[in-house]
Amino acid sequence: MPLLPVTPPRRPVWQRVLWLLAGGVSLLLGIAGIFLPLLPTTPFVLLAAACFSRGSTRCEAWLLNHPRFGPVVRDWRQHRAVPLRAKQLALGMMAIGSLLAAFTLPRLQWLPALCCAAVGWWLWHLPTREALTPQASAASSSGNSGKV
Repeated sequence: MPLLPVTPPRRPVWQRVLWLLAGGVSLLLGIAGIFLPLLPTTPFVLLAAACFSRGSTRCEAWLLNHPRFGPVVRDWRQHRAVPLRAKQLALGMMAIGSLLAAFTLPRLQWLPALCCAAVGWWLWHLPTREALTPQASAASSSGNSGKV
């Protein structure tokens, strides 16, 4: 007797709504992170994709097909690693933002630096994906392993 594919049970509406709201808030924070140096964009976009996958397949598909955010999410899902350049840029922007906050906030100057240090520590401990060279990129896209 052949086994039928198991489809995951559909979540109750209230759970899907909560996941959808969490994904929307995460995506808004990620978009704000484009303009605000203290908010890292990529972790919030990845969180939004995780939330949308649990709450709305339509929103998840939209995010995966988005011209700016889609490649980041697809790359994360495929490799489970962050490019070194992205890590360096995120850490640099968080350091600049923390310094600006330290000089401009009247109280709690240390709070942005503490938050950025926690995110930076987490980000730096994620696996690093090597940048593809043009030769390696061409070989992988043509299906050729590059060996003679």
